Amino acid sequence: MIRSMKGPRIAAALTLIAALAGCNSPMPTGASGVLASGQREPAGADAHGAQAAIKELALPPQKPLTPNPEFARFPRYVGTLGDRQIEMKLGAKTDEPSGVHGEYKFAGSPNVILVAGDRDGDTLEIEESNDGTHITGNWVGKFAADGSVSGERMDPDDSNAQPFDLRPAVPGQTLPATGAARAPPAPSLEPAPPAPPKNAVGGTSNVIIGE
Repeated sequence: MIRSMKGPRIAAALTLIAALAGCNSPMPTGASGVLASGQREPAGADAHGAQAAIKELALPPQKPLTPNPEFARFPRYVGTLGDRQIEMKLGAKTDEPSGVHGEYKFAGSPNVILVAGDRDGDTLEIEESNDGTHITGNWVGKFAADGSVSGERMDPDDSNAQPFDLRPAVPGQTLPATGAARAPPAPSLEPAPPAPPKNAVGGTSNVIIGE
């Protein structure tokens, strides 16, 4: 006796339809991260960190740094960074054998930029920060026998290299004011040459006396 396969086939088809229907059932609210129509975001929620970003942008700008009285006793160096005059105060750290720190400023500016790093023998490697938090530059240089130091200052990504050349400051030496006019040359102490006679050509008189 041959049994009909119609019944099992129908049962299998119903099972498949039921499975597909389950796949098309609506997702629970909020499971996809998308709010349903008319639904509001819960109070205090921060979608994609937007609130945190807004708060950071709303923070007041960092104030420029002013000279630190603790660095006033440090050795002073004067010289140039690129084509600008600067003064740097750089001294040893008390908690690190090779550590150094201090500050520098451009001529005519009341604000300073902090520096900190290491000196290994005659090699100087320091980082700078204009707000005390973010690194704004790197310095690499060499000390000479006379105490001067020269090298390059670069941006944090080691680009935009600028040469620097600093030497120990003489006591009482200060940076020149920005835009200061040059002093006129000192008057010469040599006597002025006598004026040539009138009607002279090329320094020789063209007047003939007697023939």
